Amino acid sequence: MMLKSELNRFDSESRRAFMLRTAKTALGVTMLPVSSKLAQAAAEGRGGGKAKHVIYLYMAGGMSHIDTFDPKTGETKGAKDPIKTNAEGMMLGGYMEQMAKQANKIAIIRSMTSKTGVHDQGNYLMHTGYEPRGTIVHPTMGAWASHFLGRATKSLPDSVSINGGAANGAGFFPPALSPIPISNPETGLQNIQPTTSESLFKKRIDLMNEFDAGFRKKFQSSEVKAYTEFYDETLNLMKSEDLKAFDLKAEDQATRAKYGMNSFGQGCLLARRLVEHGVRFIEVQTGGWDMHNYIDEAMGRTGGSMDIAFAALLEDLQSKGLLESTLVVLGSEFGRTPNINENEGRDHYPKVFSAVMAGGGIKGGYVYGASDKDGREVADKQATPQDFLSTIGYAMGLPVDEVVMSPSNRPFTVGDKGSAITELFA
Repeated sequence: MMLKSELNRFDSESRRAFMLRTAKTALGVTMLPVSSKLAQAAAEGRGGGKAKHVIYLYMAGGMSHIDTFDPKTGETKGAKDPIKTNAEGMMLGGYMEQMAKQANKIAIIRSMTSKTGVHDQGNYLMHTGYEPRGTIVHPTMGAWASHFLGRATKSLPDSVSINGGAANGAGFFPPALSPIPISNPETGLQNIQPTTSESLFKKRIDLMNEFDAGFRKKFQSSEVKAYTEFYDETLNLMKSEDLKAFDLKAEDQATRAKYGMNSFGQGCLLARRLVEHGVRFIEVQTGGWDMHNYIDEAMGRTGGSMDIAFAALLEDLQSKGLLESTLVVLGSEFGRTPNINENEGRDHYPKVFSAVMAGGGIKGGYVYGASDKDGREVADKQATPQDFLSTIGYAMGLPVDEVVMSPSNRPFTVGDKGSAITELFA
């Protein structure tokens, strides 16, 4: 066992790594919960403020705008004709049969544009509003919300990432603001129960507290306090009745089937359950959108799964009275080329693409901006990833223009000074 005197000589980074390893071996768990900055920054009066929760549906790989939310009728149309929806004047791609029935709930941004046509950089930009830099990691929206608003629940994490998502969610904020990862919605949280008897587990906790006491007394920094809080919140979570939020078996089979029995569909169902239990920010990611080959087949598979799950989520949230307080957004790192390539697919295309928002005070059946007749250029009301993220922050009531200094004493804002698209709100 490491001597106290040796531990007390650790710097904060070494101390952090040691505590993470110790949590796994001594506590018998591999997950530590999110804690948040205890800030008094109420959302009332800031921005939209109606969105108490956000579900971010992320289409990894570059979703084709023309085949989904910005259909065309000319030479760039693709395999399926546009279809009518229940929102007057709004057409969707032919693969979006279920979303056509929910179109009166959504607002489509058809004028998204970016200079980034590479997956990793585009993914990072659509999560943070910033281009990747070697010297700093930027926070994602869940971390920004925790920073400004404090904890959303007493025992559950503020932020959850399902099926992947941003790897560095907390950015330059304390690691405690990182999202809890759920790699498989079917299995939920893993390794959350002690691997020992209750009495032995308690003895280990008492020993760790005694072991840590000297260091905590000597180094009363915010980082040390944050990692001490890790342990307290881990224990609270392990004992919490709210853990049932992660158990999809509590849902009847008909509900589960309505979302689609795949990782994205079940991830959307899990997101709805987490919203019901007070979790503030949930990302559900699905891949398969990098459709360089045979896009008709790929859209029937990947696009069909998205269509079913997205529609089921909106219908479910509304039936439970949660849609008005929950902002559901759908985004992707870029669009795809208007012209079909020699492999019957579409390639990367950041010049114009689409994003979708619903709930949380958003107008239903509304289209913002436009691409030209072939989907090649922005024709009206250009919107950037920065604007998109600032709009999410505005909906949550975050002070999107407030400057926050990083530990390296550099200024940052939510969405990197983007402009919230206030026209989207009722």
